[in-house]
Amino acid sequence: MREPDPNIHQPTRLRIMMLLSGVEEADFKFLLSILGLTNGNLSVQAGKLEEAGYVAISKSFEGKIPRTRYRLTDLGRERLAAYWQEMDKIRATGQAGG
Repeated sequence: MREPDPNIHQPTRLRIMMLLSGVEEADFKFLLSILGLTNGNLSVQAGKLEEAGYVAISKSFEGKIPRTRYRLTDLGRERLAAYWQEMDKIRATGQAGG
């Protein structure tokens, strides 16, 4: 049995990926309000997912207002699906032993 992907298994990053898996993209304010994180925590954790290639972050301006958007990459979707498969294997092992 493989270890869960540490880039996803961290609780905040898992929550970010789960939210992004259900939408085409989400902006910073939306993620901040839904997840209840600080600005810094969201930025750091999303940055780690971007470094892993799992999340794409785009920054733009609407007038003078900065806008940051996040979306799962194809690799991120693949890795999230593999993560859930691994979790299912762990759960099935626990059920077989109990």
